[in-house]
Amino acid sequence: MAQNVLHHCNASSKFFIVSAVNGDLKNASPILIHKTIIAVIGDVKSIKLLSGQLLIELMNTKQSENLMKLQKIGDIQIKVAPHHSLNHSKGVISESEFQRDLEDDILECLKDQKVIAVRRITIKRNNQNFPTKHVILTFNTPVLPKSVKIAYMNCPVRHFIPNPLRCFKCQRFGHTITACRGKQICARCSLPDHDSNNCTSTTPKCYNCNGDHPAFFRSCPRYKQEKEILTVKITKHFLSRSPKNHQRQNTQAWHFIFISIKFSSHSFLLAKHAIYTQYHKHYHSTYYSYSPF
Repeated sequence: MAQNVLHHCNASSKFFIVSAVNGDLKNASPILIHKTIIAVIGDVKSIKLLSGQLLIELMNTKQSENLMKLQKIGDIQIKVAPHHSLNHSKGVISESEFQRDLEDDILECLKDQKVIAVRRITIKRNNQNFPTKHVILTFNTPVLPKSVKIAYMNCPVRHFIPNPLRCFKCQRFGHTITACRGKQICARCSLPDHDSNNCTSTTPKCYNCNGDHPAFFRSCPRYKQEKEILTVKITKHFLSRSPKNHQRQNTQAWHFIFISIKFSSHSFLLAKHAIYTQYHKHYHSTYYSYSPF
């Protein structure tokens, strides 16, 4: 499935990352960069230098093909790759009629609707995986469609909201163990210097909310908050997909949630709409200014 996504991503991508083979492009002349790009592929929508790499938004497929052939900017050896997340979107359909159908058969029906990957959500019971009616669709476009048609059925598509990312080492949200710089914290008792497999405590305590449950408890108030924030970030396009901007994004999303609740009464609907428009316009305009890596 990953190869299938990559193949389609190369063919229809609009967003590309250009990076130096050795070092970065921070010291490269913007004039040289611009002249090189224009000479090879013509005018583009945007070029931004972020964290020593270029994020380029293209206009058409021909530009994608030509940019992928670029190997040098001046004397600097470079590599070009489609951005790992900005070129596609994920949605979920939940139709019980297709619960017995194979993923490949569903994909075959959706190939002409910009679907490039299909994955059924399963649940685990008694060490066995059981298929559900929920199917994750990956589209080779950043704009999620409202619906797709499978056979004679029109299926509504909603945003795919992944579970909040929690580090299995320090138990904090927003990163994985490979990027963790914190110390080992037990997921069961919240004490340091051991993991939950070696925990002897009989009293669970959550590191994130201090509640009487382990850190992996799905009804944890902090987990629910992270899920709500993630939902807003994805559905309202606040998400920059950058782990190092996690706290900044959460603040933006939590602001929106607070404003939505505060102005939810009928008498303040117009004010709520005005504030949302202002926030959406601001964050949409700065969306590609955040680091996408």
